[in-house]
Amino acid sequence: MSTGKQLTALLLLTTALTIPGVAFAQDTGVGTGAEGVPAEEDPATDSAAAQQVEGVDDTPQEEEFEEPEISVPGGAIVVTGRRRQDVTRASSQVVSVLDSASIARTGEGDIAGALNRVTGLSTAGNGLVYVRGLGDRYSLALLNGLPLPSPQPLSRVVPLDIFPTSVIASSLVQKTYSANYPGEFGGGVINLTTRAVPDESFVKISGGISGDTETTFGTGYTYYGSSYDWFGFDDGRRTIRPQLQNYFDSGLTIDDPDVDQRSILLELGDPNLVLLQSTDNLPVNWSAGITAGTSFDVFSDGRFGIIATASLSNKWRNRFITSQSAINADLDLREDSREFVTDNRVLANAMLGFGLEVGEHRFRIVNLFIRDSLKRASLAQTNDLQDDDDDLTQSTAWFERQLFDTQFTGELEFGDLSVDLRAGYAQTQREAPYEWDFTYSRVLGATEGLDSIYLNLQDGGQRGQTTVAFSDLTEDLYYGGIDLSYQLNDWIGLTIGGAYNDTDRLSSRRELDIRASTGFPTVFGALRPDNLLGDALIELGYDPAAQAAGGIGPFSYTIFDTTGSDPAFEAGLEIWAGYAQTRIEPILGVSLDLGVRYEDAVQKVIPLGLDGLPSGSANSTLLENDYWLPAATLTWEIADSLQFRVNASKTIARPQFRELIFQTYYDPENNRQFNGNPRLIDSELTNYEARLEYYWGSGSRASIAGFYKDIENPIEIYSSFTDNEETFRFANAPSAKLYGAEAEVQWNKDLYDLGEWWDSKRFVAIANYTYTQSELQVPDDDSVVVDPFPFSPQPARNFFRDGAPLTGQSDHLVNLQLGLEDLDRVSQVTFLINYASERVVSRGAALTLPDIVEDPGLTLDFVVRQGITLGGADMEVKFEARNLTGRDNIEFQDNGTTRIETNSYDVGRSFAVSLSAEF
Repeated sequence: MSTGKQLTALLLLTTALTIPGVAFAQDTGVGTGAEGVPAEEDPATDSAAAQQVEGVDDTPQEEEFEEPEISVPGGAIVVTGRRRQDVTRASSQVVSVLDSASIARTGEGDIAGALNRVTGLSTAGNGLVYVRGLGDRYSLALLNGLPLPSPQPLSRVVPLDIFPTSVIASSLVQKTYSANYPGEFGGGVINLTTRAVPDESFVKISGGISGDTETTFGTGYTYYGSSYDWFGFDDGRRTIRPQLQNYFDSGLTIDDPDVDQRSILLELGDPNLVLLQSTDNLPVNWSAGITAGTSFDVFSDGRFGIIATASLSNKWRNRFITSQSAINADLDLREDSREFVTDNRVLANAMLGFGLEVGEHRFRIVNLFIRDSLKRASLAQTNDLQDDDDDLTQSTAWFERQLFDTQFTGELEFGDLSVDLRAGYAQTQREAPYEWDFTYSRVLGATEGLDSIYLNLQDGGQRGQTTVAFSDLTEDLYYGGIDLSYQLNDWIGLTIGGAYNDTDRLSSRRELDIRASTGFPTVFGALRPDNLLGDALIELGYDPAAQAAGGIGPFSYTIFDTTGSDPAFEAGLEIWAGYAQTRIEPILGVSLDLGVRYEDAVQKVIPLGLDGLPSGSANSTLLENDYWLPAATLTWEIADSLQFRVNASKTIARPQFRELIFQTYYDPENNRQFNGNPRLIDSELTNYEARLEYYWGSGSRASIAGFYKDIENPIEIYSSFTDNEETFRFANAPSAKLYGAEAEVQWNKDLYDLGEWWDSKRFVAIANYTYTQSELQVPDDDSVVVDPFPFSPQPARNFFRDGAPLTGQSDHLVNLQLGLEDLDRVSQVTFLINYASERVVSRGAALTLPDIVEDPGLTLDFVVRQGITLGGADMEVKFEARNLTGRDNIEFQDNGTTRIETNSYDVGRSFAVSLSAEF
């Protein structure tokens, strides 16, 4: 090879992540790491093959690292094999990478939990990831470099807890913007890469059990549901019955004479869906999975491979939630509630991948299916101190979230020219049929008579209420892109690319309020839910003669469709994008990554009427914007082990669909009711960062960085009261700034000099800390207004305090991992410590109440992995102990003298053991 081609190859190698297509794909290395390869090739045991204990040369340029599989937009499809610099150092952007070994070390079962260990990242309880304290709306999640639709009505960002670690080969977090990524890049991008084709055939089987001190073997609530609930699927019992479906399809109002309310009521009262039951012995959690792969030679210089995986997990969780709300700044209570909730979550997933390598060309097809089902049963007691009554609410619900994603990526190499192709289709669905709420009321302080008994008179909430809701969401996403890259000479490469993204969402929610007339016998209100809606009682309500003969009534039933005005919404986001990017190395050791992206986007939300056609409601949104988004990163290699980076960029954050839809949604994770704001607009961000990085032997490194973001029109959450009920809404604040610093150290110390037993042992210490400050900037000027639908425009200071922090931002984030591992076989012992300081989750109502604050606090986990050989099979035993500090979920409001709990409950300690065998 000529000297020029050697320099070109070296330049391409160091730009593999950040110059889409300029970096030619590396030869496929061995397997995927922790799963899917023979145990002796697990990256946890061979992460530095050049460091074979004796005679190690600790100079960085002599090191070799196991390259994690990374698939990025417009870049090499899969970058694998050995390289002399690790990805974090070689990238021209600021990145953090969790490879399969790092994920395995955390012991986490889903990728959201594993990402909680990355510098500057924290997770919310609903699987959403915050980057540097910015909310989930400022994060971008990709799969193999392609976008993902979300199955959550409350978020356009996909919750990452639905991705089990078994299907993920690596997770890359990029915190500085580069033009090959979509422009919605507020805090950073999280790019997940699925496992690729192995070099050799294998089959791996795994299984495990777990439990926690708040749930397992304890008392909980449930309801029968259907016979397949344990599997995460319904056997058809929750299918909407014909008469109700006919009404939904008819386009008629519920009070139309052609709507047969009697037949609908007779269909609704299924005891298996409404009867809450207590169980004294909740089972252990369990999981099982299988992964297999093979590959073989094709053509004269090609190789074709297949990998498939499937798994199923079934978990239970109890929560005894304290939820209080106040009426004034003194935090005098309006309501005081205790709710006992039992969740049964079943997560099923399957992946099938095909790969073809022919010469220098590579093609890949990935099909991914994930189904996340949640069966919820709860009983809540609420003291309404304003109405002097006491409510007992029984709720049963079933939530299905499902993702199907199929992707094609192709990388064609023609000398100095490379062509990258990618296309994908994904669909997510969320269905929540038969969300039942039965509210029984009694008079506070009553000691005798029916006032002292919980009664549901089905009178619209005066003394009891019966409601059932049906929600359905379908989102389709089509994506395509092409990148052309050319290496002009040894010191400059150029990439141009284009992408198209079309997302369509259809979201509907129908809530029926079942009411009895004033003649409804009081004693009937004491009946349990299945009898309240029993056929006999319904028929009696439609039979005046029988009522008269029995000396009761007269009474009747009426159904109110509370969502009849805006039952459904159609939403869409279409983006055309093009970009140009280059990396220049004018002098040795200095490189400049320059790029600019143009995006033209149309985002819409259209309310639909009962007939499924646009209703003409004022609750619609149309945002048509185009942006030029420049980005530049300068990297200076000061010395062999020291480099400096500085970055500047402009990015955007669009409103999420859910934030735009003026439709009531209840979030079961935090017990809050949300309404969107059709008047929201895009947020625009200006980003700066500077970072100093130091690398030394055995893969050790340290870094320190400072960052600053200026945000125009950030979207914030605030609360308000409607009909004495607290609802959480969204509005654009005028502007905000966020700044901070982060530091990280990873120290790998070989211990061979301690004696023979320590020959292959290594101590691993990973510590990171992020300090963040943010401030809303709200001028004391009536001309600066916000548009908080459905209210009229008002001065911003009526909703936001000047200097208040952004929602979701913690001042301090700390992660610490301390472990001992064996380089010759799978053997690890790891302690994991995580700390996040308090963060605001919502503004207090009308600025008269304190903000609602979450306190994540300190958690300690302990993970042990041990490889064994039994019967000729390589096996791995894993033990996990989580939340050993017993940290609880804490959300509160505090005015300095009084504190109330808004969503607080005990979490407990959890323990798990699992076994996997590979053949």
